[in-house]
Amino acid sequence: MILYHGSYTEIREPNLNYSRLNVDFGRGFYTTPIYDQALKWCGKFVRRGKNGIISRYIFEESAYDKVKVLMFNDYSEEWLDFILTCRSGRDISDYDIVAGGVANDKVFNTVELYFDGLIDKREAIKRLCYEKPNMQICFRTHRALSELCFEGSERI
Repeated sequence: MILYHGSYTEIREPNLNYSRLNVDFGRGFYTTPIYDQALKWCGKFVRRGKNGIISRYIFEESAYDKVKVLMFNDYSEEWLDFILTCRSGRDISDYDIVAGGVANDKVFNTVELYFDGLIDKREAIKRLCYEKPNMQICFRTHRALSELCFEGSERI
């Protein structure tokens, strides 16, 4: 499978030390099999006057058998609970890879409404879903990253 990462620089060798904390699936290197999604991820850098670079990787899906994987096939209460745990900095799970849908740009408002008890989980999930297909695959350990093979990059 081909995976993409949108950034302001080419990333030949992903390094978890540069990963942000408290994001959807926790600290890790985020990729997507959807080129247009990586292009969108580059947009925030381009808007700031930086380069937009999409790095491309090969990932053999048989590697899923070598690592501990958490896969969310749809938006569910379990998906939302995991995102809330990660975004609040309370994730202590040991997954090498977590894959599933992206919480949309309204996530901060939605999470606040949920934490404040103003909406229930079902409403939160509805608000967090993108209307068009999306997918993120987060490589959370060096073991998982070793399964990615850099193939090249392009400037946007």
